[in-house]
Amino acid sequence: KCRKGPLDIVFVIDSSRSVRPFEFETMRRFMMDIISNLDVGPNTTRVGVIQYSSQVQNIFSLKTFFTRADMEKAINSIIPLAQGTMTGLAIQYIMNVAFTTQEGARPLHKKIPRVAIIVTDGRPQDRVTEVATQARNAGIEIYAVGIQRADMNSLRAMASPPLEEHVFLVESFDLIQQFGKQFQDKLCGVDMCVGQEHGCQHSCVSTPGSFYCECNPGYRLNVDGKSCSPIDACADGRHGCQHQCISTRGSYSCHCRAGYYLNQDKRSCSMIDYCSFRNHSCQHECVSIPNGHYCRCRSGFTLQPDTSSCRATDLCNGVDHGCEFKCVSTEGSYHCVCPEGQQLQADGKACGKCRAGHIDLVMVIDGSKSVRPQNFELVKQFVNHIVDMLEVSPHGTRVGLVQYSSRVRTEFPLNKYHSADEIKKAVMEVEYMEKGTMTGLALKHMVEHSFSELEGARPLSHNVPRIGLVFTDGRSQDDISEWARRAKESGIIMFAVGVGKAVEEELRAIASEPVEQHYSYSADFTTMAHLVENFKLNICPEEGKGMTEVRSPCECEALLQFQTNTVAILQSLTEKNILWACSLAQMTARLEALEKQVAHKK
Repeated sequence: KCRKGPLDIVFVIDSSRSVRPFEFETMRRFMMDIISNLDVGPNTTRVGVIQYSSQVQNIFSLKTFFTRADMEKAINSIIPLAQGTMTGLAIQYIMNVAFTTQEGARPLHKKIPRVAIIVTDGRPQDRVTEVATQARNAGIEIYAVGIQRADMNSLRAMASPPLEEHVFLVESFDLIQQFGKQFQDKLCGVDMCVGQEHGCQHSCVSTPGSFYCECNPGYRLNVDGKSCSPIDACADGRHGCQHQCISTRGSYSCHCRAGYYLNQDKRSCSMIDYCSFRNHSCQHECVSIPNGHYCRCRSGFTLQPDTSSCRATDLCNGVDHGCEFKCVSTEGSYHCVCPEGQQLQADGKACGKCRAGHIDLVMVIDGSKSVRPQNFELVKQFVNHIVDMLEVSPHGTRVGLVQYSSRVRTEFPLNKYHSADEIKKAVMEVEYMEKGTMTGLALKHMVEHSFSELEGARPLSHNVPRIGLVFTDGRSQDDISEWARRAKESGIIMFAVGVGKAVEEELRAIASEPVEQHYSYSADFTTMAHLVENFKLNICPEEGKGMTEVRSPCECEALLQFQTNTVAILQSLTEKNILWACSLAQMTARLEALEKQVAHKK
């Protein structure tokens, strides 16, 4: 048997039409004689066979068979192609396909020789010199065996150096079997690992005229080329362990630091949740940390010395404050506050909203290009300020929103949301449309769709006021008169709000009677906050009742009235708390000085 170390051998057999059937049989015998004396197997010598003529056919690759019986059966089943002689094409195939790791060749770093045995009987019909050079440079050792009519120059162009050991010319097919025995001796050579002291710690691998040492799995060869050391699988940093990498022989395992456990991916770590053991005794919250836990109190409470119980420091959390909107703690006390656009009532707890009754309000906002994105955000804030002053509920006030430009889009109908928070959130998510200004089309959409019972408007028989608020910043590109008139005729109370280049004539056409109470204008988007209050006074009549006459703060009478009112308030406060007396005296003195200044000016 061939005692040479492992090889990757590929037979490249010429099956062109010049090879007669009985001649091809001698080539089969040649391959099987060589294979019968090889130590074939997955870890020893691997064998592949291809045949070629005008094309290349893979009979079996290096990874296909690992027994001589299977290989001989496949060789006996070869049907010659009987066409041209494209030897260069066959060399290209073994370089690009047959000797790849995907087809079973061992990696180059294993230093297992890659041997191609080309057997041909004629002159190639394509170029072989350049492709053979590329194959040899890729690490393939080429033996060129010519039979009978083969061209010697082509054989020499294909073979590896030294040529006298890699080029063979057999006079006839009858002599190929005898040549096979000679070729086998040359291919096998001497096992350099036998009969001498190689010094390899683990295993010796013989190569033509030499040998090299290999290490067992989990070890690497040292610089002396003979001894082996365990591989530290953690050293290259590619282990992926989150905390610690523990190297074992040829492998590794991940470990976690104290207080953590290894996840199912065997790499990442998660902190042990000590609170989940439910033995912490924390009154409010338990917080896990590595190797333990600690107790934490909710906002407004302080952790006590026993490190588990909590005591209220925020009076808003410790008493029944009764605030309608929000309670704000101060040192030793608290007070109630209301959302923007609402005022705290006399009881110090309730917040004032529009209580004019139930209404169906649809706001129609201009989303044309002239508004611009930053101003459109201000328009959305304007809408939310109006929502803040309304009592929104399914049975109270309902709110819908429509945006228009060159087209009209319902952002949400009257029956979509049932609380102010839901509406305000939806408003802030509205996307700016841009393009034109079709106000008439928007009015038509509002009349025909927005105030329909399908979209949430209460039936007219319920006598729930229907209010439409149109917000625009410029001249409409279509006629508004017809649908503004139809809106009012259908019972919708129309408000018109204009900003910037809005046309007064159009605003008046949209507004209900009396017009002066139903349309508003602001020169700039940033100064339109006062329009919210105007709208509030017109849809909430009680907001305007009992109000003090608005007068110039610079008039003498106004100053005197302010003094009188302030003194009355301070006197009332004094009766409640004598501790404020000092502050009252100081403020009274300042007011008397102000009165003297006013009298002097008169």
